[in-house]
Amino acid sequence: SGTGNTEAMANEVAEGAKAAGAEVDVLTASEFGADKMDAYDAVAFGCPAMGAEELEDSEFEPMFSDCEGKLGGKKIALFGSYGWGDGEWMRTWEETCKGDGAVLACDSVLANEAPDDDAVAACQALGKALC
Repeated sequence: SGTGNTEAMANEVAEGAKAAGAEVDVLTASEFGADKMDAYDAVAFGCPAMGAEELEDSEFEPMFSDCEGKLGGKKIALFGSYGWGDGEWMRTWEETCKGDGAVLACDSVLANEAPDDDAVAACQALGKALC
């Protein structure tokens, strides 16, 4: 999260999950990978949109590609921030996850730039939905 917007969203997702009684780890893309997927009952993936509405490609996309083989039957949720466009990158990402067999726990959460009060509440609800 270059601007901190997606990181702020991740912290709100964590708060929602903790409020529902879950144990939570907030990890960066470089700290997570397919080798850690089995240790978690559910995973929330957060990524900002970059370029032409694409997943951030230097750290996040390689990590996520590595995890795709472990998504079958896994309960996940997606969130992220963007600066322009209409969220096409999130729709594409959701379709990829569904194609990999992931179980989307709830609607994905998008924030245009910094998360506003509605996005904060949606992130907390996303965290609770994973529990």
